[in-house]
Parts: sequence; structure tokens; C-alpha cells
Amino acid sequence: MNAPTLLDAPAGTVRVWDPVVRIGHWTLALGFVVAFLVEEGDLVHQVAGYVAAGAVAVRVVWGFVGPGHARFANFVPGPRRLLGHLSDLLRGRDRRHIGHNPAAGAMAVTLLGLVASLGVTGWLMTTDRFYGTKWLEGLHEAIAYAALGLVCLHVAAAIYQSVRHAENLPWAMVTGRKRK
Repeated sequence: MNAPTLLDAPAGTVRVWDPVVRIGHWTLALGFVVAFLVEEGDLVHQVAGYVAAGAVAVRVVWGFVGPGHARFANFVPGPRRLLGHLSDLLRGRDRRHIGHNPAAGAMAVTLLGLVASLGVTGWLMTTDRFYGTKWLEGLHEAIAYAALGLVCLHVAAAIYQSVRHAENLPWAMVTGRKRK
């Protein structure tokens, strides 16, 4: 009998998130955090912002052509489904989902949109037309703080759901696997 390796799937688990989703998630997270912590206009800030924006672009394409749980069609909820899930969540009756639950799906799309907006506004601030434009700098900053607030909510929700359903969701985003 051969000894198990790191590539062997743990018994009772299922592959949920593929490497593109996982690497993109952590690349986006790192890019956002670095850009947020570094002074606006600094080269490191710009590179981190473009890395985050690039991760968003890859994720959007992958949301249409990637496998099962990566596809937007499989996790982006309509308003009725989202409100039903939130109602169940408030009542403590939310069910466990193998992929993203409806609130997580809505959060993912919202964060992708905000980071894309940061990329566009950040790039515009480097152009001749908008360089030094105060309203655009204010908009860029407001979007960054809105994204930061939602990132904090996202992390808190992942921790809450991990405890609630006895499943380490951040680790699942590292390994790509969840229990069946």
C-alpha cells in the first residue's frame, strides 16, 4: 500500500474551487491589501492595483468559461434567492452550500465590480485628462473604503459560516476542497 501524498484527495471531500479561482482569489486579496496600505500614487500602489485589476479580468472571463462552481451562472443569485437566503440566515435556518451561498455570490460579484472600478479610476488618474482631478481622487478613495468595508464583512461572514457549518472556508479556498 502506498503512503498518501499531498495530491491525494482527503476522503469525504469534493473539489469545489479550481486553481484559477483560488489563485485569483488570493492574488486579488493580496493586491487589494497592498494597494490599500501603500500611499496612493506610489509605484507599488499602482502595480498592486493593476495586479488586482488583472485578477478581476481573469476571474470575469473564468466566470463564463470556467468549470462548474466557477461559473457565475452557478452562484450569482437573483434578488428573490438572495433575500430568501438572508431571511433564512437571520432565522438561523440557512443551509450549507457546496459552492458559494447566495450572499457570498452577491458579495463576490460586488467586490469584483468595486475592484474593477478601482482599476478604472486609478488608471484614469494617470491620464493627461484626469491627472490631479480631485473629484476622481475622492471617488477612487470612496470606492476603496467601500471595498474595504465589504472585505471585512466578507471575512467575518466566512468565519461565521465556518463556525456555523463546522467547515473551514478559508482553508477550502486554499485547497479547493470541501466536505461532501
